Parts: sequence; C-alpha cells; structure tokens
Amino acid sequence: MAFVFTPTADAKDPRSARKIHIRRLYDVMHLCIQRNDFERATRAWTILAHCQEVNWRTMWSTSVHILSAKNLKDPEQTVAFLRLMMLQHPEDRETILKEMVLRLIISEQYRDALDELELYLPSFPYQDNAVLHVYAGLLSMYISQPTSERISQFNPTLLRSAQTYFERAKILDPDNSMAEAFLHKIQKLNGTDDREESDEEDGLKAATSTDKPKRKRVRTEIN
Repeated sequence: MAFVFTPTADAKDPRSARKIHIRRLYDVMHLCIQRNDFERATRAWTILAHCQEVNWRTMWSTSVHILSAKNLKDPEQTVAFLRLMMLQHPEDRETILKEMVLRLIISEQYRDALDELELYLPSFPYQDNAVLHVYAGLLSMYISQPTSERISQFNPTLLRSAQTYFERAKILDPDNSMAEAFLHKIQKLNGTDDREESDEEDGLKAATSTDKPKRKRVRTEIN
C-alpha cells in the first residue's frame, strides 16, 4: 500500500502529529475497503476530503470505488460524480468515460451505457480511442439481440452500428483481435461471409478455367 503522507521525525510538532493522524486515517480507509467495510471507509474518506492537505479530486478513483460499492444496482450517484470529475480533470476524461460506461454495464443499464458513448464518441479525443469504439460495438451488438422467441432476428440497424464501431476500432488499432473477431461474427450473422467465400470460389474456378492452355487441334490427313 502506498502512503501519501510521510511523517517528520519530530512527532511533538503539532503539524507533524496532524500528518501522522492523516496518514493513519488514510491507512484505515484502505484497510476498510479491503475488508469490504464501506460504511467505515466512507466515514474515513469524508474526514480526509475535509483536510486541506488532501487533494481529494486527484483521488477520484477511490471515491468511485466507495460510491459504487455502496450503490451496486443504482449507479446514478457514481455516474453524476464521474461527470463532475470529467469537467475537473480533462486530462483523464477518456479514462473516466470508460469507468462510467463500465459502472452502467455492471448495473445492467446497457442502453444508458451506449447512450453515453454515442454522446462522446463523435468528438475529440474520444473518437480516436479504439477501446471506446469496441465498447460501443459490443453494447450495440448485445442490445441488437432478439428480445423474445417470436423475434428471431438481430436488429439490423444496431448490428450495422456495431459493425461500424468495430471497423473504426480496427482502423485505430489494426492488432485489435476483439474487434476483428466480432466483425467476423457480424459477417456470419449477415451471411456475407458465406457469400464472400462463394464469390472467391467462383473467381478461382473462373481463373483456373481461363488459365488452362487450349488443346491444339491436330490436322489429320486421310490417305
């Protein structure tokens, strides 16, 4: 466990005593998190956040962990906090958006997670993030699944969106095996894979037949 505050040698100095107290409180908070005691962790975090020595905004990931652990099924408070952090930490906004999407997925709010991605992906810097495009592709593909036994087909609009997201992810990261695998899956669902293989076979047959040398006609003489 990394310590943020290192006490000075003179423990009698009130300022040093305060630093020791803050450090111990920080340790207690992490110990409570490890033991899944989020009630005590919240109390410790609240005290730390009120200490002027602690820049709680830079420790947003700890806040998210505590908030989400207390509200597993309802991430509204966590998502609101992450939106606030995106405004205050523009340098971490891509990481924060990933965290926001994952929290919505964990709480099974797939449509909301996709809406968040659709809101941010057209703009910079999110549009150049391959992972976010893969998330959007996976969510689109999941939501496109048949919702009942009477509907046996995938939603074609969402499936096309998923394909677009995976293709974009492949352009940004050519070695992205997940994007490639799901693109292949979508092609199979659309039946384009079989058609492409059939076209390739037809082309190969045509090329083979054209490349065959024509047999020379032998002139025969009848005596």
